[in-house]
Parts: sequence; structure tokens; C-alpha cells
Amino acid sequence: MYLGIDIGTSTSKGVLVRPDGKAIVRAEKPHGVSTPRPGWVEHDAETIWWADFVALTRELVRCADGEPIEALAVSGIGPCLLPADVDGRPLRPAILYGVDTRAGVEIAELEAELGPLTVLERCGSPLTSQAVGPKLRWLIRHEPQVWKATRMLLMASSFLVHRLTGRYVLDHQSASQCVPMYDLMARDWAIDWAESVAPGLRLPELAWPTEVVGRITPEAAAATGLPVGLPVTTGTIDAWAEAAGVGVREPGDIMLMYGTTMFLTQILTLPRPHPGLWTTCGTWPGTYTSAAGMATSGAVTDWLRVLTGGEFGELLEEAAGVPPGSRGLLVLPYFAGERTPLFDPDARGIIAGLTLSHQRPEIYRAILEGIGYGVRHNLEVMSDAGAHAKRLVAVGGGTKGGLWTRIVSDITGLPQQLPTDTIGASLGNAYLAAESQGRDTSSWNPVIATVEPDPARTRHYDSFYRHYRTLYENTRATAHFLAREQHRAAP
Repeated sequence: MYLGIDIGTSTSKGVLVRPDGKAIVRAEKPHGVSTPRPGWVEHDAETIWWADFVALTRELVRCADGEPIEALAVSGIGPCLLPADVDGRPLRPAILYGVDTRAGVEIAELEAELGPLTVLERCGSPLTSQAVGPKLRWLIRHEPQVWKATRMLLMASSFLVHRLTGRYVLDHQSASQCVPMYDLMARDWAIDWAESVAPGLRLPELAWPTEVVGRITPEAAAATGLPVGLPVTTGTIDAWAEAAGVGVREPGDIMLMYGTTMFLTQILTLPRPHPGLWTTCGTWPGTYTSAAGMATSGAVTDWLRVLTGGEFGELLEEAAGVPPGSRGLLVLPYFAGERTPLFDPDARGIIAGLTLSHQRPEIYRAILEGIGYGVRHNLEVMSDAGAHAKRLVAVGGGTKGGLWTRIVSDITGLPQQLPTDTIGASLGNAYLAAESQGRDTSSWNPVIATVEPDPARTRHYDSFYRHYRTLYENTRATAHFLAREQHRAAP
């Protein structure tokens, strides 16, 4: 069997898969994030990443009933910054991916030093809150004692790989999001820029996600219940593992991940840098990806659920009874700023059109529609970059119930395919583990349904989408003023 583990933003998941691709046992552990200040989003690597991994592997190994496990692959949220000492021990909580927006000053400094166009041409992506380089410079400036002890740059996957095997290694895909420290065209570290950002830091070795880079040590085996010597692959960031698990492998294939954040990855054969997107290395040698990500999606639906005391099934049923357009409501879902294509950490959420007659069902549907408009915006920018969508595959918890995917297809006018299994990145990791052992996974997890858009609804949504785009432009100054007030009021 093949074992896949993923450390997500709000849940860690694991799965055991048989050689025919069938998942025979699954496990998961929910967790939260720490937000000690506005714009800061963190995970404790020991109590979340490692503790979740140990709990999941012990549960899955017990369920294996003695059947041999042939390989393990891991993934996690990213790109993140976990500074660690010479032994790989975390020195502070991990600074998470683009939802953590603390390094705005450092982004501006690096842009001034290196030039935005030069960075885009060399690295494939602009300097944004998603980039690791500015977070490192923030660490050096604001936590000099932590930086003084830092000997390793780790992410969720590479932290686990190091803890399991002793190897200090990072996959090319994750490394290519360490802007401006990785040269996308050379597919190697940009040593000159890396030294400027983080002087003296030894960077990890580079490998591809399907490469076996080590084996479970006796110490790791004792902690996790895994067999000594089990092959471990390099690992990668969760969205790319998830795309592998649902067959997003051909040029023009796009995965649309309905999770805590909304994430899109498209397969490319050649890089197509665009200032509103991330262009990265792909999961396999010879491939690239165009990636987009909204700062929130499921996080906003969960916000309303908690605020009103409902359950998701109840909210979906209520929202399904509301007509398209949510009876005249329009939502900007920028509750944690926005990543692509705006790259505006000070954008803020707006619910426009509220009256005393609007209730929870209309607000909930308007949130789903607002995220759908954000998906359309990102797809249009991908197309502008020359990366045209040929096939959309929908995955993630938000596909359950069918309403959200139907809304997104109606707004974009594009069909979405639904695979048999949408468990997520842990399943993709099991696939990558299998591929590391030479197994063909091309027939695994076939498509079982397609969500087709309704042309009449698409036309109806067109006018709402135009106002969605202008609402941000017309309220940006106010949102930025309020963001400054929020930062000023923070402890």
C-alpha cells in the first residue's frame, strides 16, 4: 500500500491506498491557526504539524492490518517560513503562506532593490505576501535572536521529511515560491539574491516530489509506528499534490480547489509569467504551473456559520432556495485581504446592498457567489497570460452538496469535472508515493460527473460580475483606511 499525509490550514488528513488506487482507510485531525496580530497567521510546527502527523500515521498503521506499506509522501500548506536550528528544531511558529501579510514593508524594499520586472522575469512571480523572501527579511529585522539561531529554512513538507529521514531537502515547486531566492528559468537557487535576502543561510537541497530522498529512521519509526527504512519522497505543497491526485497533468488542465482558501493550478509546458499570478515549477520535471489563490473562501462561509450558529448542510439548503443574485446582494470576499490577481493585503470584505429584508440564506448565497466572481476574475487573468483553460477539475470540501460548484460554473460559463474521490492532497500524496516506486496511476480516480453551466444564469450573473469588479476599485481607498485603523488598534 501507499501512504499519503497532508497538513492543511485547518485539517490534517491521511490515507492508505491500494495498488489499484482505491483508498481503504482515511483519518483526519482538525486544528486551528494562530492570529496573534492582524495580518499574522501562524502554525506551531510541533503541536500541529508533527503531532498531527504522528497521530495520523499511528491510526493508519493500525488499520493496515499488517499489509506492507511501500512508500510515503507528504505535503503541507505553503509556501511557509519555519526557521529551525541546526538539528531542525523550530525556533518560532511557522509564518504561513500568502494569508500572512506582515512583510509589506519588506516586499516594497525588495522591489525597490531588485526591480519588479526583473523579479518577474527571473522568478516567474511577483513579490507578494505569498513570497518567502520578504518574510525572511522581516524575521531578520524584527526577531534578530531567532535569526541568529536559524540554520534551516523549512516548510511543512520539508519539516516532516527532515524529522523522518534527517534530510534537509525541498522540492523544486515549493522552492520556486521562495521569491526572489529561486531562479525559475535555471531551476535552481538564485544564490546572489538569496545571499542578499538571507545572508549566510544554507539552503536546502532540491529534488522533485516523486523522488525518494530518504528512509524512515529508527527514531522516527518509534515515534510514528512506521516501519524502519520506509521510502519517503521529497514532498510538496498541498495544492500541487491534490492536483496530481485528480489527474490534472496535461497542459490546460486546471484544478479548482474549494477549501479554506480557493486555489487554482494550471499545467503549462512553458512558463508564462504574469504580474497578477504565480508561475512556478511543476510537480514533474519539464512542467510548470500557473497558479492563483484567493485569500479566503471556505474561511468566509465558516465565519458566517459560526456567527449565526448554523451547520453547513442547513446553510446550503437555505441558500439553494435563494435565486441567483441573492435578491440584490453583492459580496467582496476579501475578509483577509486578497491574493491573486489583486495582491492587496489591505483589501477588506464588503457586503453591498443589505436591507432589513435580507436574512442568512441571502447572505450565505451571496458569499458563495462572491467567491465565484473571484474565480472568474482569476481565470480571465490566466487567459490574458496565454494560459487558456481546457479542462476544470473541482476538488475539496466545498464540492459537497453541489450548490457551490453549480454557482461557479454558472458564473464562469465553464463546466467542471468531479472526480470519484475528492479527499484532497493526502490522496495525491499516495499517488506520488506510488509513482516513486514506478507504479502507473493514470487510471486511478476517474471523473464521475460534470457540472454544466446554465447559459441563462451566466448571462444574469454577467452584470453582477461587472459590478463586482468596479466595487473593489470604488471602495479601495476606504478599505485601506479601515485596514490602517485595524492595524493601529491591534495590541
